[in-house]
Amino acid sequence: MASRVLLLCSLQLAIALVLLSGLTEAQLQLGFYSKTCPNVEDIVRKEMSEILSLAPSLAGPILRMHFHDCFVRGCDGSILIDSTKNNTAEKDAPPNQTLRGFGAIERIKRTIEHACPNTVSCADVLAIAARDSVVMSKGPNWPVWLGRRDGRVTIANETKQLPPPTANFTRLTQMFGAKGLSIKDLVVLSAGHTIGTSHCSAFSDRLYNFTGKVNVNDIDPLMDTQYISRLRTRCSLTDNTTLVEMDPGSFKTFDTSYYKLVAKGRGLFHSDASLLANTFTKDYVFKHANGFESEFYQDFADSMISMGNIGVLTGNQGEIRKKCYLIN
Repeated sequence: MASRVLLLCSLQLAIALVLLSGLTEAQLQLGFYSKTCPNVEDIVRKEMSEILSLAPSLAGPILRMHFHDCFVRGCDGSILIDSTKNNTAEKDAPPNQTLRGFGAIERIKRTIEHACPNTVSCADVLAIAARDSVVMSKGPNWPVWLGRRDGRVTIANETKQLPPPTANFTRLTQMFGAKGLSIKDLVVLSAGHTIGTSHCSAFSDRLYNFTGKVNVNDIDPLMDTQYISRLRTRCSLTDNTTLVEMDPGSFKTFDTSYYKLVAKGRGLFHSDASLLANTFTKDYVFKHANGFESEFYQDFADSMISMGNIGVLTGNQGEIRKKCYLIN
């Protein structure tokens, strides 16, 4: 009897070790490339510094690209893959047609491939670059957990999972919740709008055609009227090319001024205004509109780490693409 118990315990221990091993392999790690490409973060930082010195407006788009990657198939670099004759890729779907910075990621990847061939995934390159784009915009720093593998699938129709700028609070919470993110993550990550620009077409309905009447009075009642008047001098209802600062006067600096704007009814998108529709998110907006920058910075770092873990491929899943725009 004792031997049977001992055998059973040994078997349970063996199973537990196997499961633990599998779990460890499936997780991202700090210092994942410490032996295979120890300078990877230094390389990305140097390249990003040079890229942003030439094109500082790319900080916001690269952060946005990481967000768009993680919300579709997880953080697997599928946003970077080009379309083919037989398949329309994520990057060519309507929500992603205004993305910029693909060339910057390819530049970084080429440099890494020269230093560490076939080692670092494009998904990890994008995650590090997104962090550095925030840091170099005077925002918070955070440790990037690495070990993502690159996906082999990219489908334009799957971008329906991306929260649109027109979404109300209910839809936003559902879409964030589907990715394992909380209401707090929603209000925190929305502040990524503190850097970068937007095309008029993403919000012009709030200025001219909010309920479909297309007249001078058909405006979003949640938006400050003076702000509407100012935006109308820049945007027409059919303008698809003009860019507007998401955080006027501070769009190259990562700070809490986004919350000050939202609190005044000057959030650019309907999704920004919707943060005032819930008690928790409204309180968060007004608190950080009045300071507490260090607390927000820590919250943003925590939420970015959480987002960076969405649906990752690890271990033997996926691949390490040699060129980010092309499946091996």
